[in-house]
Amino acid sequence: MDTLTLCQTIAALCREKDLRLVTAESCTGGLIAAQLTDLPGSSAWFYGGFVTYTPEAKVRLLGVDQNTIARFGVVSEPVAVAMAKGALQRTGADIAVSVTGIAGPTGGEPDLPAGTVWLAWMKGRHEYGLVQASAFDFSGDRQAVRCAAVAAALEGLKLACEAF
Repeated sequence: MDTLTLCQTIAALCREKDLRLVTAESCTGGLIAAQLTDLPGSSAWFYGGFVTYTPEAKVRLLGVDQNTIARFGVVSEPVAVAMAKGALQRTGADIAVSVTGIAGPTGGEPDLPAGTVWLAWMKGRHEYGLVQASAFDFSGDRQAVRCAAVAAALEGLKLACEAF
């Protein structure tokens, strides 16, 4: 499914289920929020987004624990989950997607190469529940990695909205 159709499906599900959506992005730099808000009327269901590109921003804006970053690394499942939870806690939205990764072409390491991305989807409202967290190893240049991360984020959002 192309990203426009995914966004339209997510919008319809959010309207149908009275859901408000929030994003917490790092390596995608706000591209997920941009795709979602390209739709007219998105303010009815899109709460907002955080672009937390640095570890410090993740700590200050989303409340990610510095010890979590130190122990697991900024590109990790625990950080992605903490980003999603922090976005929900700070906004009161119903569903969140978070992304942290290495878009490249630099910044990678042998055990964490460029193209490594973690995504997390979480439900909120009365209590927080992880829908899913997944690691991806995308290939291609920086733009290809970021586009693939956006597409994966939207696919997961669709599933999370369906499950809400």
